[in-house]
Amino acid sequence: MGKIIAFCNQKGGVGKTTSAINVSAYVADASKKVLLIDADPQANATSGVGLDKKAERPGTYDVLMGLCSASEAVVAGPMDDLFVIPSHVALTGAEIELVDLPSREYRLTKALGAIRGQYDFIFIDCPPSLGLLTLNALVAADSVIIPLQCEYYALEGLSQLVSTINLVNNSLNPKLSIEGVILTMADFRTRLTGEVIKEVREYFKERVFQTIVPRSIRLSEAPGFGKPIMMYDKFSIGAIKYEKIAGEFLNNQKSLEPDVIRLDMADEEGPSVDIQNDINDGVTDKR
Repeated sequence: MGKIIAFCNQKGGVGKTTSAINVSAYVADASKKVLLIDADPQANATSGVGLDKKAERPGTYDVLMGLCSASEAVVAGPMDDLFVIPSHVALTGAEIELVDLPSREYRLTKALGAIRGQYDFIFIDCPPSLGLLTLNALVAADSVIIPLQCEYYALEGLSQLVSTINLVNNSLNPKLSIEGVILTMADFRTRLTGEVIKEVREYFKERVFQTIVPRSIRLSEAPGFGKPIMMYDKFSIGAIKYEKIAGEFLNNQKSLEPDVIRLDMADEEGPSVDIQNDINDGVTDKR
C-alpha cells in the first residue's frame, strides 16, 4: 500500500511546489514508483515537470468531481517511475463546487483508494490555502511535509497550520502525522536565518530535515524549462540538497514512528521574542 504525503503550507512562496517536484523526482530516481498529484489550481507542479497546464485532459479537477477515475487522469512524468495527475485552471472552481457534494472532505481519499497500491509513494502538492482542496489532501494523506522559508514572516501562521493538521487528525483522519519540515530559501549571510532555523528546530525537534535548501538561481530557473532540478542541473547546490532530502525521507521511512506534533495554541502564537526583537531592531546585517 503506497504512502500518501501532502506538501502543505498555507503561505505562498515558501518553496512548496519546488519541494514537491524535486523530492518526487529524487525518490523516483531511487527506483520507487511515485505519483505526483497537483492539487493547486495554479498548476505549477504540472508545468514544472514539463506538462502543458492548459491542455484539455483529465486531471485533479475531474477526479474530485467524479468525472473520471484517478487511473484515467494519470500521465507519464519526465522520467521513469514518476507519474503525474495534472492540474488545470478549472480546479479553481472546485472549492465552490465541492461545498454541496456529499462527503466533500473524502473525495480524494475515495478516488486514490483504487490506485494507491500501484505506487510506493503518492505526493500531493497542495494550494497555498486551507480550503477544501487542502482539506481533501490532508484527509487522504498519511503524513504532511511542511516546506518553510527561512524568514520571519514564514513563521507567522505556522501554528494555525499545525492546529489544522491536529484538527483533521482528531476528527477526519486519525492516521495523519507530520512527516517533517523542509527549511527552504536559506540565506546564511543573515543572522535572522540562523535564528529562524534554531526556532523551527526547537519547535519541531527531530521532525526537521537536517538538510537545508539555500536560495538558488538554478532552482528558480528549472520550472521555466519544465524540469526537476536533477534534469536541469544535477550538479547545482539545489540539486545536491534535494537529493539529500530525498535520501533522508527514504531513510526515515525505516525508522521514524508516526506522531502528530501538537501545539498549545495559547502559548504558540508566533516566533520567539528574540526574533521579534531582531525584526524590531531592523536586523539585516550579513555575515
